[in-house]
Amino acid sequence: MIEGHDLELFERSLRAATDQHTGDELDAAVAELGWIDALGFDTRAAVSTLFGLLGESGARSSALDRVVAFGLGGALDGSTGVVLPAVGGWGSPARIDGGRALVHGLATASRPSYLVVARDGDGCGATLVDASALECREIHGVDPALGLVELRGEVPVEGSERVDWPAAVDLARLALAHQLVGASRRALALAREHALERIQFGRPIAQFQAVRHKLAETLLAIEAAEATLDAAWIDRSAFTATMAKATAGRSARTVARHCQQVLAGIGFTTEHDLHRSVRRILVLDQLFGAHAALTRHLGEQLLATRQLPPFVAL
Repeated sequence: MIEGHDLELFERSLRAATDQHTGDELDAAVAELGWIDALGFDTRAAVSTLFGLLGESGARSSALDRVVAFGLGGALDGSTGVVLPAVGGWGSPARIDGGRALVHGLATASRPSYLVVARDGDGCGATLVDASALECREIHGVDPALGLVELRGEVPVEGSERVDWPAAVDLARLALAHQLVGASRRALALAREHALERIQFGRPIAQFQAVRHKLAETLLAIEAAEATLDAAWIDRSAFTATMAKATAGRSARTVARHCQQVLAGIGFTTEHDLHRSVRRILVLDQLFGAHAALTRHLGEQLLATRQLPPFVAL
């Protein structure tokens, strides 16, 4: 386990990397710091620390690829990416049709090759394919700085290895939940700073009750997401991982709304950094299932099983 002074040093090193680098440079810096090794040694510390910092800094990284690959039971080199589910989905990004896999998904960056997970009747299999076999399109949407690309195509599935896709989904949801919490904390910090500095009627707006209530509700939403994440790491079940992602997504939306209201007009402009956190929150919420869809999915599970999940002692 990474704890105490070692954890503090680990966090400081990763914070310096996420503050100074982005994209491939960040991936190289993180690998040099031993994060990939830490992922196997102490998964919780590695995932929670890096993805929380990614949310705070807004840096771009392909660390999610490494997390998914780790959940699948393997590892990747720097030239290989993982095809992730399309926006809003969490099923495998490919399906078998006549001996070939029909691929439609996302990637964190353009890579020479990709690991494609396809579902058949018995489960899921993973195949390494050349990027030339796929149509790659850069996504210039809500958050172009995230660098996502869309992948489509048909690829052969001969020699695919059986993998545990649900386990990879659970771990990816925990990672994204931490990133959402990090982005939420950054938005709250910006709103708090503005509330302390903005003067109206001769005093800072932080002294107004309405503003205080918004900031307090924002902090409460973040703390609720973190508490759910703690429970998910302790329980390590699909149910609690889904709950953690759903709670983080819903809380982050609340944070974005309240912080926008505190910042008022300046928060709508690109002159202020709030838009970076809001854009990132909107996209991250959609990856591996949006909070509304996941909440509905959990409700359907409860109705189908007629059983509540076991209590998690925090």
